[in-house]
Amino acid sequence: MPRDRTSVASTSVSEQRQEYEQMLTSFPVPADVNIVDGELGGVAVVEIDIRTSAGDERSSDVLLFLHGGGYVLGSGRAYARFAAEVARVSDTRVISVDYRRAPEDPHPAALEDALAVYQALLESGLAPKRIAVVGDSAGGGLALATLIAAKRHGLPMPASAAVFSPWTDLALSGESLRTKADVDLTFGDSVDTLLANLARAYTSTQDATDPLISPVYADLSGLPPLLIQVGSHEVLLDDATRLASRAAAADVPVTLDVTAKAGHIFQLSPCLRETREALTRTGHFLRRQFGG
Repeated sequence: MPRDRTSVASTSVSEQRQEYEQMLTSFPVPADVNIVDGELGGVAVVEIDIRTSAGDERSSDVLLFLHGGGYVLGSGRAYARFAAEVARVSDTRVISVDYRRAPEDPHPAALEDALAVYQALLESGLAPKRIAVVGDSAGGGLALATLIAAKRHGLPMPASAAVFSPWTDLALSGESLRTKADVDLTFGDSVDTLLANLARAYTSTQDATDPLISPVYADLSGLPPLLIQVGSHEVLLDDATRLASRAAAADVPVTLDVTAKAGHIFQLSPCLRETREALTRTGHFLRRQFGG
């Protein structure tokens, strides 16, 4: 999500994208990270893994990674450092989806791309138990929507999903949008306008409560084990807690991991102790679900 105080409407989309990319790439990618552009299921992807010693086998476990940025900003390459850190703690490799973005391509374009990549992974012979779906913010919402769509299409579920500060309610009905606005420093003063503009860009003329747009309204039964990480100071806290409650009510194994006094997608800040601890817990969860 953007860190400045402007809305999508007040600056050009290209300027917003450039600023967001600069923020994401302000920390260097470690030298042992391999990044390769590719294509899977007719969709552009970025393949990311950790370089190992000669003779070491490449990990057979894959993270299907969906980047954040309000469905408007962000890219697979810009998120390479963060995706690589999740791969490192979980001993996996990453397929990061460069899905089509709004406003040029509103819903369901991003979902179609994510689902196409997931289906292509399955068709490649990769067992679903060797796949986990991961995403942050809007990418977290998209990760959940991908699971819901896969279930509707009769596709097997992956081993698990881990979402960081997921945006699950584009109808913006969560009370924390108001109660946490003064303590979540990620968005600045214009959080209501910013999120409304991002939601409008993605939904276009469609109903924001459509479960494939806002997974908090979905039937979550049959989904794989979920890890939901969120900060107690963030405006999307209710998006996470309501999702966790609905998942539990649907008998989905769910872990709600709330970090005290942390803001939106705090895990993107590598210097924070809270980030290191949260990612360690993420790695433990993912490895456990992979059977490691």
